[in-house]
Parts: sequence; structure tokens; C-alpha cells
Amino acid sequence: MFEREDTTYNDLRKNSFNSWLDELEKNDDISVRGGVKLAREYVAHLEDEIVKLTESNELKKEYLKKAVSRHDK
Repeated sequence: MFEREDTTYNDLRKNSFNSWLDELEKNDDISVRGGVKLAREYVAHLEDEIVKLTESNELKKEYLKKAVSRHDK
């Protein structure tokens, strides 16, 4: 009836990216290590934005459904 979304590809991509950042974090160059921190913060920011936009989209969908159902009456 209800199927869970297959997130295998995104999980692999995220784990690969994090592994790559972990390797870069061990670099002696301070600018590379600083870039790793910025990259992690930016990805976290983007994930937060995705959640906000998804919630906003759901709210708009609900509003439009109600508006259409009122218009049809």
C-alpha cells in the first residue's frame, strides 16, 4: 500500500561526498581544511532549504486544493 521512497542513490552520493571531505580534512593545508568546514556547512544549509521548500510546497498544494474545491461548488 504505502511504499518507502528509495533513497539508495542519494545515500551513496552523500556518503561518498562525506568520505571525500573526511579525506580532505586530513590535508596539511589549512585552507583545504577550512574549505571542508565551509562545504559541510553549505550542504547542511541546502538540506535545511530543501526541507523548508518542501513544507512550503505542501502548504501551497493544500491551499490550492481548497481553493479549487470551493470554486467548483
